[in-house]
This record gives sequence, structure tokens and C-alpha cells, in this order.
Amino acid sequence: MNLVSHDSFVLLSFVACITGLLLLWEGKPENDEVEETEKILFRMSFSYWLVYCVAFAIQKIVLPDWETVVMSLRITTALSYFLTFSCIVSLPLHKFAMRRIEE
Repeated sequence: MNLVSHDSFVLLSFVACITGLLLLWEGKPENDEVEETEKILFRMSFSYWLVYCVAFAIQKIVLPDWETVVMSLRITTALSYFLTFSCIVSLPLHKFAMRRIEE
């Protein structure tokens, strides 16, 4: 039962990541460097989490006797999870740093 809810969460977050990336898709660059950096951090967060969702889904589909594929998918899943976390932590730190520079 717990595994099904995690799978549902990953599927829902996959759709949310695609939606987030589509909302952040703009052709014109921003003049404000702070806003542009924030958009890049958001895009990186969504992209890394999208990689996590895809690697997690492939990990569920791949046959268990393919040890090298499963291990590389687990490493990819872990790295994308930590990269997503670091981007999310970087957002408030970036805002805090820019506020201190303005003062």
C-alpha cells in the first residue's frame, strides 16, 4: 500500500514538473539578473526532479536480473534527488544574498 502511494506521488510530480517547465518557458531573457537566476534555479529543480521521476519509473520496469542497469538507475535516482534538494536550498540562499547586497 505504501509503495502504491509513492508511485502515485512520483507520477503526479512528473506531471507537475512538466507543467512547471512549460510555465517557465519564455523566449525573451530577463533584464534583471536576480530574476533570471531564480528562473534558472527553478528550471534546474524541475529538470532534476523530472530525471528522478524517469529513472524511478524505468527502475520499476527493468528486469531485476539486469544488475548493472538497476545499479546505474539507482545512482542516477540518488544524484538527481540530491541535485534537486541543492537547487531548492539555493533559492532562499540566493534571495538572502541578493537582499544583503542591496542593503
